[in-house]
Amino acid sequence: MRRLASALPALALTIALLLIWEVACRRLKIPVYFLPPPTAVVRALVENGPVLAGSALQTFWMAFKALVVAVGLGGGLAVLVSLNRVAERAIAPLAVTLQVTPVVAIAPLVLIWVGLDHADRAVTALAAAVAFFPIFSGVLTGLRATDTDLERLFDLHKATALQRLWRLRLPSALPFALEGIRVASGFAIIGAVVAEFVSGSGATQGLAWRLLEAGNRLRTADLLAALFCLAVLGLALNAAATGARQYMLQHRD
Repeated sequence: MRRLASALPALALTIALLLIWEVACRRLKIPVYFLPPPTAVVRALVENGPVLAGSALQTFWMAFKALVVAVGLGGGLAVLVSLNRVAERAIAPLAVTLQVTPVVAIAPLVLIWVGLDHADRAVTALAAAVAFFPIFSGVLTGLRATDTDLERLFDLHKATALQRLWRLRLPSALPFALEGIRVASGFAIIGAVVAEFVSGSGATQGLAWRLLEAGNRLRTADLLAALFCLAVLGLALNAAATGARQYMLQHRD
């Protein structure tokens, strides 16, 4: 009940904006190709529902695979470099460089490496590159944020590096890692869509291809319907990551 009450302001504002949008389109007689009314977008959603659902599933699958790859590489690399200060100083700048490099700049190179016949692999790799840094940064920050008193206690008991990592640093890093995964889940969706745009291939048949297809045909209602599906997909993945984070934090030992 409390969650419903907290959501009412946002819901009321959304309904008001949709009504203003509908009335403005009808009163001002705005061309449909320029800005269709919400009813036209709903109609496009219903008519293209099966196609959009299939494309959304394809985009979700690529983003999910990218997130799994990013978790494995980013988390694993963060654990490794946390054990050695020299390795951290050597690898951290490279990770930052990967983060600030636009995905559109490296997309042609990745396409050449994987081959034009495997556009889905290129999209997954590019999306993983986008999602890599939040996980790497979150895990590394968590591993470095352990309590100094507990560190001294482990020193007192002459704990090995593996014992210190497994029993102290990894549990301490869990909240940071889960927050990094939550942020990276949104980045994975963005990376998958941008990568599909850049690949210029309809082989993946994700939501980005539906956006391109509708835009090239000036079917603005279909374009907005695909954007709506993309927004719902991003919100759903973010909600799933947030729910998993809360569950794991509540049930950890």
